[in-house]
Amino acid sequence: MSRPAALGDAGRDLLLGAACVGCGAPGRVLCPVCDDVLPRRGRLAWPTPTPAGLAPPWSAGPYDGLLKTLVNEHKEHGVLALAAPLGRVLCDVVDDLVRAVDGAPGRPVRLVPVPSRRSVVRRRGHDPLLRVARAAASRLRGRGVDASVRHLLVSARPVRDQAGLGAADRAVNLAGVMRCRGRPVPGSVPVRGTVLVVVDDVLTTGATAREAQRALEQAGVRVDAVATVAATVRQLCGTALPFDPSAH
Repeated sequence: MSRPAALGDAGRDLLLGAACVGCGAPGRVLCPVCDDVLPRRGRLAWPTPTPAGLAPPWSAGPYDGLLKTLVNEHKEHGVLALAAPLGRVLCDVVDDLVRAVDGAPGRPVRLVPVPSRRSVVRRRGHDPLLRVARAAASRLRGRGVDASVRHLLVSARPVRDQAGLGAADRAVNLAGVMRCRGRPVPGSVPVRGTVLVVVDDVLTTGATAREAQRALEQAGVRVDAVATVAATVRQLCGTALPFDPSAH
């Protein structure tokens, strides 16, 4: 880090008490060193077992280490500045999946976030996934992609805590929990010729993504892929070698 940058970070730490969530270095919520080790690519992350009919799920890396810290600090502790680096990670995932699934490169990309319950949004004070999805769409537009976020899904009923539930129990718990908005805003429903991607922060069993896909497809909206920031380690695949975030 250059001397001016280091002095600037020291000043921010003195005035604001800011520190990197990854390594604790003073000055920024994510220091340049930690920022540089974030994944820059997306890859397939099929869960095992895979929910029947799940659209191809893509992710940047394992839900561990720095990625896990960023997701949790942004979502649970309201470190809003982390939406930008998380949005960049999600943008890279979407960019790679579009190249893989889009038979006609250049089509508009529409990101549909998995919905959060209103009570959860109120408790957190913000909608973390929606914020990250918007940051990702903004970055994609900066790369010349016609990208936008479509808030098409809402929660239809409460669900019990998913912690500790296996794949089958999660699927039962989430069955019918989402629906499309009753009266979509004109222009909000993707039209034929777009690439539609369901987005979430973490892929675990794939049950949440599959439920979102079901709700959209029931309303006549085709889902091309799923994109997440991270996936649980046991679900990353696509290569015979161990997953190595440093290779990105």
